[in-house]
Amino acid sequence: MAVTSPSQAIYDVFLNFRGPDTRQGFTGYLHKALRDSGIHVFIDDEGIQSGQIITPTLKEAIENSRIAITVHSTNYASSSFCLDELATILDCSKRTGLLVLPVFYKVSPCHVRHQHGSYGEALLRLEKRLLEERLHHNMENWKMALTEVADCSGFHFEDGKEYEHKLIEKIVERVFNLLSNGEERLHVADYPVGLGSQVLEIRKLLDVGCDDGVRMIGIHGMGGVGKSTLARAVYNLISDQFDGSCFLQNVREESNKHGLKHLQSIILSQLLGRKETNLASEQQGISIIKNRFNRKKVLLILDDVDQHKQLQGTVGSPDWFGPGSRVIITTRDKQLLAFHEVKRTHEVKELNKKDALKLLKLKAFKTEEVDPSYMEVLNQVVTYASGLPLALEVIGSNLFGKSVREWESAIRQYKRIPNNQILEILRVSFDALGEEEKSVFLDIACCFKGYKLSEVEEKLRALYDNCMKYHIGVLVENSLIKITHDDRVTFHDLIEDIGKKIDRQQSPPEPGKRRRLWLQEDIIQVLKHNSGTSEIKIICLDFPISDNQEVVEWDENAFMVMKSLKILIVRNGNFSPYPNYLPESLS
Repeated sequence: MAVTSPSQAIYDVFLNFRGPDTRQGFTGYLHKALRDSGIHVFIDDEGIQSGQIITPTLKEAIENSRIAITVHSTNYASSSFCLDELATILDCSKRTGLLVLPVFYKVSPCHVRHQHGSYGEALLRLEKRLLEERLHHNMENWKMALTEVADCSGFHFEDGKEYEHKLIEKIVERVFNLLSNGEERLHVADYPVGLGSQVLEIRKLLDVGCDDGVRMIGIHGMGGVGKSTLARAVYNLISDQFDGSCFLQNVREESNKHGLKHLQSIILSQLLGRKETNLASEQQGISIIKNRFNRKKVLLILDDVDQHKQLQGTVGSPDWFGPGSRVIITTRDKQLLAFHEVKRTHEVKELNKKDALKLLKLKAFKTEEVDPSYMEVLNQVVTYASGLPLALEVIGSNLFGKSVREWESAIRQYKRIPNNQILEILRVSFDALGEEEKSVFLDIACCFKGYKLSEVEEKLRALYDNCMKYHIGVLVENSLIKITHDDRVTFHDLIEDIGKKIDRQQSPPEPGKRRRLWLQEDIIQVLKHNSGTSEIKIICLDFPISDNQEVVEWDENAFMVMKSLKILIVRNGNFSPYPNYLPESLS
């Protein structure tokens, strides 16, 4: 079944409930109140249900909804149908960002979480009946689903403590607000495989329901293993439970390009719901963050942190934030977490063989149903990818639509590459490109990560005329680059590494004879010693952001011999003295 993003959803709300318990009462009134408020609701008509099995129609309705309201009543756990539907809802929430809003109607959330009381008794009776009737069941999945849903932020109704119509008004208001803020949902992944147990582990570490302090947790693991994907999935599940939330992505890259003040400004903007603040200094940013949020319950996720100063300037200490706040940090460097005294950590490991095979099938065939003739080559690829999601995605995209013989040919190339050198596996996707696509990829990998797509196309048009849109499309299709929601060109760090490694391998040893110059020391050497040639087409000199701008001392006639130079980029630095000559080719 195709995955539908929340922005493409057909229904605003899917109602999951035990019919005999609440259809004629609470759920019926809730359904009417939602409809009267203009909210498009799917309610599972009894005519759709077929025996004990959730039907494709209901699965499709869940997939095509933005919010699922699960009404947990006294006899809910006695229905295998309700439990199957709940498990499907929670699986969908991890894959598509479906919001889950539980209502505990005359039952204790604690009983649901731990399957105690009436819920424990109902599950025992259900399991016994299914065994007697020799019917298939997923009891462990159902128990896990009940535990997960009890940890979601929702509503608890107890007799004598509140009017039902007041609770229904609160639910409708909550749904309306969630739908209004739906644009804040993050895209998790095209095929989020193997996330379920890890999301549950992170939620246990976070313990969002406990407001007696601030918790910082760390997610660590090798590049390409899925740290950011996991963090996005968790963000979508819990962000609505805070006064403010911020997912700060690409911290390493953004910090190097724009400085720490830029990161602080984004945090203030997202948590306060205002335009970005112009900060005079990093110290001012720290002071504002501490003063504005020390009594506010916030969720802050810092993705891809690689230096301690990035943490010092954004989440320096738990007392910067109010009780109940949660901070999540993703990084490749476990030691960085220890140095910042982050005691609760989770290591994201490679996928097991079953999940790796599932992801590869989905990426290469867009379905899990694959011709048996492919199974041998699929298993070989899973072995060589060693469970790394990024490698599986890139290889799957590269072999999409290819015959078994073409898979075998590609695998023969993989066999010549040591298993522990996953970067070299990605090289196969590069080798499959046409010559111009290879050149475009290397230009982007070395010089244009994070640029606006329109800017990349405009700059590289000087080298490739009007073919850029086609070349970009080929790179996207092969999962070598991605275009973000705000039209920026990006790719995983491992792919950036392989691009730069290939460029170094293919380039002459003398920097002045290379096509593209992007290493700071190589550029300074060429400009200082006037050792450039007409081979140079791109120079990208990118200094890290600092209060003192770099000054490049060089030969002022260094550009005289660079007759073919088409692109010159200097960030955060100046030339001294100013060049006497710039090639006409730059125009």
